[in-house]
Amino acid sequence: MRKITKIEANRPDPFANPKLRVAAYCRVSTDSDEQLESLKAQTTHYEKHIKANPEWEYLGVYYDEGISGTKKENREGLQKLISDCENKKIDLIVTKSISRFARNTTDCLEMVRRLVEIGVFIYFEKENINTQSMESELMLSILSSLAESESTSISENNKWAVQKRFQNGTFKISYPPYGYENIDGQMVVNKEQAEMVKYIFSQALAGKGTGKIANALNNRNIPSKRGGKWSGTTIRGILVNEKYVGDALLQKTYTDSNFNRRTNYGEKNKYFIQDHHEAIISREDFEKAALILEQRAREKGIEKRNSKYQNRYSFSSKIICSECGGTFKRRIHSTGKIRYVAWTCNTHLTHKEECSMLFIRDKDIKNAFITMMNKLIFGKDFILKPLLNKLKIMSKSGNLSKIETLEKQIESNRKQQDLLVSLMAKKYLEPALFNKEKNELQM
Repeated sequence: MRKITKIEANRPDPFANPKLRVAAYCRVSTDSDEQLESLKAQTTHYEKHIKANPEWEYLGVYYDEGISGTKKENREGLQKLISDCENKKIDLIVTKSISRFARNTTDCLEMVRRLVEIGVFIYFEKENINTQSMESELMLSILSSLAESESTSISENNKWAVQKRFQNGTFKISYPPYGYENIDGQMVVNKEQAEMVKYIFSQALAGKGTGKIANALNNRNIPSKRGGKWSGTTIRGILVNEKYVGDALLQKTYTDSNFNRRTNYGEKNKYFIQDHHEAIISREDFEKAALILEQRAREKGIEKRNSKYQNRYSFSSKIICSECGGTFKRRIHSTGKIRYVAWTCNTHLTHKEECSMLFIRDKDIKNAFITMMNKLIFGKDFILKPLLNKLKIMSKSGNLSKIETLEKQIESNRKQQDLLVSLMAKKYLEPALFNKEKNELQM
């Protein structure tokens, strides 16, 4: 009788099909308890679902909580997922639906194409779509357009509800400024922070600049509203915020049709509520601080809605750092009893580790400028006149008018696209027709 002994394999079969490395993606749009419970349930579901398939290898669940799906740039979990795909760590992504993955048609198609190019595919459970077996992008484009329209419709409904609360005075400020906190929907004074607000106003009324006030707070290790460092801009924001006298100006910002947050310079209605909550600063001190800021702005030649210095110094905002791309700031330097003017990179002043560019004396910059101007004047026949002739030829050829025409056409297309989205949200258009018209506009 022959004796047979089995010798176990000690290395994998090179001809066996490797398991697909699979990850899941989940998203909830708010950070409420109910939504977070839903996120937890989804995470558990996908872990069991992926592990149950013997041909799949579970690589975890990527998720975003309390984030809108209209902009992919705002979702850290999604960005991490895309990054791991590009690093060849993932073969397949499983997600609940197109609307959970992206509510923006352009973003959805861009991400799908980007992943397909590197050999990573997505399976949408609700729509039963696998990008690996798709013959065309038409169905995905239509479905993602519906998701975008749904998002637009929800956004418009939310805006309408907020507008109504603005009008009847029932709007609740969910994220109050420094010095206040939200308790049961009401703005209540935070006593510890309120003392710092009073300190900021007292220092401003004493003649200190916003930058010096910020430095003083940073030196005392006092955190800002978000726990970070103070800056002159943050201090100025406090000094001009009407909420510190107990008033509330609503709709200072708004979201445009492309879901971008913009400052309201009169494009939308504003709503002013006097004595909305408890004040921290008296109206007299608030008005005095406003006058001081206006006087400083006039002295520095700063125009409203323009952060650049206009007339104070010849080189203000005109010297660009070759190392970091920042602008240079004029400062007074001193060596013993000798004082002199120098220009230093703003980035180097605040974060030396980010830019090592040293200062340049004012007289050296002026000498270099004069030398360059003299060279241009001396070589005007070789440099300036040929350049002027080329500019004249460009103008005569109608290039500038063509550019203006194209810009007008682009603006017209954008308005038509906004109209299409609005009609789709109101269900006046069929999805297929909406998608066809939108694609033509994009082309």
